[in-house]
Amino acid sequence: MSAFDAVERDRRALERDQPGFEPKAMAEEVLPRRPTAAVRLFFEAGEWLRQRQSLIQRIQWAVVFAYVLLVAVPAFLPLPARTAHIWSNLTLFAQFAFWGIWWPFVLLSMALVGRAWCGLFCPEGALSEAASRFGRGHAVPRWIAWKGWPFVAFVCTTIYGQMISVYQYPKPALLILGGSTAGAILVGYLYGRNKRVWCRYLCPVNGVFGLLAKLAPVHFKVDPAAWTQSRLSGHAHAKAINCAPLVPIRTMRGASDCHMCGRCSDFRGAVSLAPRGPNHEIVHVAGSTSKPAETLLIIFGLLGVATGAFHWSVSPWFVALKQAVAEWLIDRDLLWPLRLQPPWWILTDYPEVNDQLTFLDGALLVAYIAATAAAIGGAISLCLWAAARSLGPWPAARFHHFAQSLIPIAACGVFIGLSATTVTMLHGEGLALGYVGLLRGALLVGSALWSLWLGWRIAGLSTTDIFRRAAATGLVGLAVLIGAGGWAVFLWVW
Repeated sequence: MSAFDAVERDRRALERDQPGFEPKAMAEEVLPRRPTAAVRLFFEAGEWLRQRQSLIQRIQWAVVFAYVLLVAVPAFLPLPARTAHIWSNLTLFAQFAFWGIWWPFVLLSMALVGRAWCGLFCPEGALSEAASRFGRGHAVPRWIAWKGWPFVAFVCTTIYGQMISVYQYPKPALLILGGSTAGAILVGYLYGRNKRVWCRYLCPVNGVFGLLAKLAPVHFKVDPAAWTQSRLSGHAHAKAINCAPLVPIRTMRGASDCHMCGRCSDFRGAVSLAPRGPNHEIVHVAGSTSKPAETLLIIFGLLGVATGAFHWSVSPWFVALKQAVAEWLIDRDLLWPLRLQPPWWILTDYPEVNDQLTFLDGALLVAYIAATAAAIGGAISLCLWAAARSLGPWPAARFHHFAQSLIPIAACGVFIGLSATTVTMLHGEGLALGYVGLLRGALLVGSALWSLWLGWRIAGLSTTDIFRRAAATGLVGLAVLIGAGGWAVFLWVW
């Protein structure tokens, strides 16, 4: 079986993912079909990547140079004056490049082309793999492979970034981004050989990237039958492929872990870049194995912690809570939480621009984000539990599968929150951007409907009863409404 046969199966799966699809006659389904022009185009694109690995490496090193320049240099420059502009001040330009363009649009790229950023451009991945090439090559210890790291790393990085104002100042950006890069190099030097152990297990955004890549309408398809056929034929001794992110290529069924680097294209005639339905992986693959860490990341991470992280700075509840606690402390003559000012690498401390956080501010910030995550995550979990339970005896796998349907609304919320930095900086440059509100609303409504459709598809895997399916979908819709409501409050109420 050729790689074209494998991607043709993907094309038929894509057809089944479309609304209103009606199964065809069995005779039509089994007839072989010649690969279409689109399928050939995707296959050739994968081959182009495989044949251009030296070019990709040069691009990665160019990105590394730009990354180091924009992260390191601004941290040693004075803060920009109020009259500075993005095009005339390196600090503002770096801030806009990282937090206004790079971060939100890298997230968007995950949903469009999978983890191509990771495999083709990411400076941390390139540096970690380079260090691994000349490192000690130790086996990966069990503590690194712990499945909870994606959730823990995301939560800790998000909260710490808010405590030191990582989006506003260059020193915190150097601390967090530079610290992550140093960790990637160290882990690469110590573990694996020509591998990206850091990217696979410890990268703070690995879990988020993996979730968003499930929506991508393109992936590297592996056909097990073609793989087996090649082992029984003359390809039995095919040259091994170095999969840097440690993906077991033979059993790979989704795009979550694949870095889209193209190295494995046409391996054993069974691997090829191919189109697929954007719903395919969540509906047909994600439910095969329960992953509690992914569920936590979706419900309490992206929909909980991320929402609280963007809420607190504009929330009237936070202001009221801070005032009430401050009055309570003053009445009892406990003034040190109001006066204690930790250094900038613990809490924001820039008196020259009148931006400082006291110990009280930091404690309430963490408490507010935690409370928001608990409230939103708890309510969503209850809705998903009820949806899973409405379809029959309680199976945890169904609960985790329903959580996957929330990926579109969760991803959209984080993108909108991060792009707020883009909008704010462009407003500061005098651009009106009057259409932003409509665009945000369209994105939020569209992603909510997408999540609802995924809930409907997932419910249909467990029942043919239209009323039970509708009831389960309605409960998923309530969870979607809770998630979307948090961002609606952030955008249009506060």
